[in-house]
Parts: sequence; structure tokens; C-alpha cells
Amino acid sequence: MSSRIVERLQAGPEWVRSWDPENEESWDSRLAWRTLWITTFTLTLCFVAWFLPSAIVPKLNAIGYSFTKEQLYWLAAVPGLSGGLLRIVWMVLPPIMGTRKMVAATTLLLFLPVLGWGVRSMSPTAPYWELLVLAFLAGIGGGAFSGFMPSTSYFFPRRKQGTALGLQAGIGNFGVSLVQLLTPWLIGLGMLWWLGQSQMMKIPGKPDREVWYQAASFVWLPFILVGAWIAWQYLKSVPVTANIRQQFDIFRNQDTWWMTVLYIMTFGTFSGLSAQFGLLVINLYGSGNPGIVQGTGATAQILVSGYSVPDPAAFVFLGPLVGAGARVLFSPLTDRMGGALWTLVSGVGLAASIAWTIPALSPDLTSAATLQAGFSQFLWGMLAIFLFAGIGNASTFKQMPMIFERRQAGGVIGWTSAIAAFGPFLFGVGLTIMPAQVFYGIGVAWAVLCIVITWWRYARPGAPRRS
Repeated sequence: MSSRIVERLQAGPEWVRSWDPENEESWDSRLAWRTLWITTFTLTLCFVAWFLPSAIVPKLNAIGYSFTKEQLYWLAAVPGLSGGLLRIVWMVLPPIMGTRKMVAATTLLLFLPVLGWGVRSMSPTAPYWELLVLAFLAGIGGGAFSGFMPSTSYFFPRRKQGTALGLQAGIGNFGVSLVQLLTPWLIGLGMLWWLGQSQMMKIPGKPDREVWYQAASFVWLPFILVGAWIAWQYLKSVPVTANIRQQFDIFRNQDTWWMTVLYIMTFGTFSGLSAQFGLLVINLYGSGNPGIVQGTGATAQILVSGYSVPDPAAFVFLGPLVGAGARVLFSPLTDRMGGALWTLVSGVGLAASIAWTIPALSPDLTSAATLQAGFSQFLWGMLAIFLFAGIGNASTFKQMPMIFERRQAGGVIGWTSAIAAFGPFLFGVGLTIMPAQVFYGIGVAWAVLCIVITWWRYARPGAPRRS
């Protein structure tokens, strides 16, 4: 993009003409924190939109669709594909558009996929390709992360960036739990009948019940409009100027690639498992396992006597909740103790927790007791994975501003976020084409690789880039 176009986009009163957050006397902390809280609110809505399909997809067949297991995995995976692709676009926008225009416009764009999912889940008649399009558009919410986080980093001095970025990303990540927690509750509220026609939900072993599936989408539309208005009304932009070609100089720095590998381990795992958690519960320990349940609806037969099929809605929000909470709670510790140490902890914890979960990916169907024990191990293993992924999400975002100068740090945050956003897509494809045990085994190997990289490059005494 030419410098003339950049100058035109940067015209107007929204731009702060002089900005140096490292100078305590001239740094406007009120502006910085106001920017953080507004962009955090809108980023939470972005995560809601991005992971809305993951909350809706597991129950599509229960309300009348008849998609295969593979088709459902793909529907949950596509937002990750588009989120990753769109993050590559959003990563170059902060120096060009500025915080105000970028945040307001992005938030307004969320209206399209959220409205679409509400309309097309109202009755089970949408063709599969149309739901794929809506899943792709949901990735707008994922793409936003690569623009919001770097632009927020421009407002804070380095000593506070671990806390600021951890708060924004962590609270933003709560959007995943929010949509997965509230969806089962919202669709059952009879008082929302005015949002459209109801559906009958048929779950194996349970009585049919009337639901308003579109409520899970429509309820967010007013918040999206309010978020876009607040961003346009109250945000400012700071002058960190770089055109697209200048921003791509980060790729000549080897640490860009090492940090990309590390962030795939942390956020790739968080986002991938957040999108697929519900389907894993169904296909391993629920109605998707033909060794446990035969048939559909209220007449379905549970083959293992005494076994109570778990409802994924009761569990799937817990993983993202734990991961997002860890990101928020450990961010101040990364400012105090350094990011590399906690990235090392994250890698060791992920390798151990993934390995511990692998046996539970092969349910023992001999009795209800063995099935329940396997599910307990699976659930606790998944929560441990989310915990250590959240710790790593906080620590890597502390490392990047310490390793790179300000303009480059924003670009690296955007780039690594873009690649890690492919997590839902890669997890969906991986779980479709190979056994879960093999896929999780690859995860253990990746975590071990990241432990080695972190220790050698960033954490050991005398490391080239201690951070």
C-alpha cells in the first residue's frame, strides 16, 4: 500500500500526533487503559462470533439436520481456516488504518455471520455449502485478533505489555466460554419465542424438547452494534507508521519463526481444542460412538447398561474458561519473572497432560464404570491441556515485545497469531483423517520440540535472546 494512501487513512482528529509510552511524563495512561478496555470488549465479541459455530454445530443433527461426523468436523474447522487467513490481512492494518477505524469496522462486520447463523439455524433446511460459507465468515472474529493485539501494544510501555496484552487476550478468550456456556441456556428460553420459530431437539436417551436455536446468535447482535459505536466514538490511533512492505521485514528475523512455532503450541492448541471439544465428547463418549448408542432421538438405545451419556454442553465451556483464566492470571507473573520461564512450564505441562490424556481416547466399553472412568480421565486431561496452553499464551505475548522493537513486535504478534489461528482447522482435519491417539501423539512431539527451542534460545543462562 502506497504512503499516499496511508497518509489519507491517517488524516483526521483521531490520530495522536506524538506518542512515546516509554516516557512516563508524556505517556497518557488514561488513554491507554481506555483503549485496552474498549478493544477488550470488542475482542470478546470477536471470539463469540468466531466460536459461535463450535457451540451450534454439535447439536445441528439434534434439531433436524443429517450431516455426517466428517461434515460436522469440517463445519467446526472452517472458522479456523478463515480466521488464520484473515489474520494475515488484519496483521498489517494497525499502522495503516489506526486503532479507531480498524476496531469499529471489524466489530460491525461481525453482524453478518452472527445474523446468518441465527437465520439458518432457525429451520433445518440450509444446504451444507451455505453453512460452510457462514462458518468461513465467522473467521472475521478470529482475524481481528491479529489487528487488535498489536494496536493495543502500541499504547503501553514494555514493562506493562505482558499484563495489558494478557488481560486483553485472556478476557477476549472468555468469549469462547461465554458462547459455549450460554448457548444451551439461551436456546431453551421460552420467553424468546418472538425471535422466530422453534425447533424440536432430539437427544438420545432424553425426551424431546422445544428450543429456539436462533436465540444463541440473535442475542449478540445488539452488543455488536453497541461495541462498534463505542469504538468509533471513544478510540484514538497512535502514529506507528509502516506500509505493507516495511512490515514484512519481520520475516528476515529468525525469532519470528521460533516464536511462531511456540505460539502454535499454545494458542493453536487452545483454539483447536476449543472448537472440537464438543464433538470429541460426542464421538468418543456420547451418541457419536456406535459402540455406546444406536439410533437417534428419544428411541435411541444405549448399549452399555447403566451408562449415562454426557451432554457436551455441560463440559465444553470449561476448557476455554480454564485456558482464558490462566492467560489472565499468569500475565502479571510473566511481567515479574519473564516470559521464557513460563513458556518452558507451558511446554512441559502440555507434553505431560497430552500424553496422560491419550489412553482415554480409546473408551473401554466393557461396563458403565470403565466408561465413566475413561471419561473422567479424558475430561481432566483436557482441562490440564487448556491450563498449560493458557499459561503459554500469556508468556509468549510477554516474550515478543521483549525480543523485537516496537513496530516489529506488533507485526510478529499479528503473524504468530495468524498462523496459530489455523488451530481449529488443523485439529478438525487431523481428527477427521487420523485416529485421535495419533493426532495427540503428534501434539506431544510438538510440545517436546518447543521445550527444546525455548530452553536453548530464550530461557537458559546465556541464551541468545533471554526474554
